Amino acid sequence: MTAAAPHAPGAPARWHRLDRRTLLVHCGWLAAPLGSWALTALATGGRITPGAWITLTAIAGSFAVLTVIGLIRWLRTDYRVTHDSFEVRSGVLTRRLRSVPLHRIRTVDLTASPLHRLFGVTVLRAGTAGSSGGGTELSLEALTTADAERLRATLMARADAAAAAEDPVVSRINWRWLRYAPLTFWVIGGVFAAAGGVYRALDGAGIEPWKLGIVRSAFDEFGASALWITIPLALLAVLVLGTVGALALYVEGWWNFRLEWTDAHTLRVRRGLFTTRSVTIERARLRGAVLREPLLLRAGGGATVRVVAGGLGNKEENRKRSVILPPAPRTEAVRTASGTLRTAFPDAGLRAHPKAALRRRRTRGLLLVTLPGTLILAFLGLLLTPVLLHCAWAFALVSAPVVLWLARDAYRNLGHGVQGRYLVTRSGTFSRETVALQREAIAAWTFSTTPFSRRTGLVTLTAAVAAGEDGYHVRDLAADDAPALAAAAGPGILEEFLDHGDRGGHGNAVPAHGHGNSGPGRHRKSMSTHTLHRNPDDLDMT
Repeated sequence: MTAAAPHAPGAPARWHRLDRRTLLVHCGWLAAPLGSWALTALATGGRITPGAWITLTAIAGSFAVLTVIGLIRWLRTDYRVTHDSFEVRSGVLTRRLRSVPLHRIRTVDLTASPLHRLFGVTVLRAGTAGSSGGGTELSLEALTTADAERLRATLMARADAAAAAEDPVVSRINWRWLRYAPLTFWVIGGVFAAAGGVYRALDGAGIEPWKLGIVRSAFDEFGASALWITIPLALLAVLVLGTVGALALYVEGWWNFRLEWTDAHTLRVRRGLFTTRSVTIERARLRGAVLREPLLLRAGGGATVRVVAGGLGNKEENRKRSVILPPAPRTEAVRTASGTLRTAFPDAGLRAHPKAALRRRRTRGLLLVTLPGTLILAFLGLLLTPVLLHCAWAFALVSAPVVLWLARDAYRNLGHGVQGRYLVTRSGTFSRETVALQREAIAAWTFSTTPFSRRTGLVTLTAAVAAGEDGYHVRDLAADDAPALAAAAGPGILEEFLDHGDRGGHGNAVPAHGHGNSGPGRHRKSMSTHTLHRNPDDLDMT
């Protein structure tokens, strides 16, 4: 079976069937009763009681009935993609044909449970921008992973991108996104933050937490037990508490979430369960969008979206009010950013940065993490106990590969480009951010170097805007390319400072600091931080 593909106009579209391994996934319900029966047999030393035989017979009968039902359902479920719609036929006794026009498809979500991954299949769900209630969503369980990816590519390629951009309802809550809630720092950090808050509250009331009986008993039990048992159990307890807290915060914060254009000039975000929140953003103040992918969330295929907009308060308030999408599938995040900008989010085709940026990240990680940690442990080992000497070399062996891997990931995440109306920049590893910034909103450029970056020929370029974080960085550009990028992305700011005399191409234009200071090499030697802007009035931060 292969995924549905576009067909010639006028030719009938062929119906496709689900993968046969759907039947194996369908039998996953057997795990619990069979496991219970096996534990019973183990507990009785292999002697099967009459009650256990009755249970086994019931399982076998249920298996036969449900397997036949699953086989019939598999035989009676198929799908196809025509020139204008995605259609699914299903039903055993009552035959049903469901169809979604291709131009209305907004999301195509692939979901695979551990059982699905075991058999190499996945569930595909396709729906429109308001289909979280289930009314217009089509679901296929299950397709092979490769076929699901091809079908998703086909559906998204055939969808009407312009219609998606103009849809007034940009996004609304889908509770399947809850699976992304634990993939944040607060799963662990939130537990310690809550514990710190409780400690401060007790301390403020004159109570010393360490003298409480329940706390002392817990620490005594922890120290008296085997650490190889108590430490994993403590970590597991932290993860469980953090996960529950993350889910609760997600539900409270994003209950009834809806992002929509109320009219041609106003974007509104509404959300909240106990505390309702509504943020209205004028289109005239909207300067771009940021696709954020923290490390854990990125590993799970998720992302969040912020807007770059003026009038959202100070920096702290802006960070809270600028979030327009909770942790969600990356495809949904890209679609939401596109609907917010009213154009396709320009996150592809970015230009790579020089290899010197990779070397810089490797060197910085080894010098700031591996070397200090190793030296501190070794020094303490010489003073206190030889055990720490072994910890020193173990730390070096473990941390060096991790640092090098993170440096490589950070380098792969670097990218920049000028695409249409937007300057696009991407960077970060613990939190990768892709920023699409309106070029006309850029009020000033800052060129920054350090003694180390100057030796490697790298420059960090900062675009100042009267919105969001005030400045957005294009990190570790080649020094000769930075002025050309600034001139291309923000016309009218840099031209009068450029020296074109020695230029062999657009990429060699550099800022001139004086009539006799014209070469790229001289520019790199003299510059540490240099800011150029249009007009002081352009920097109004209201």
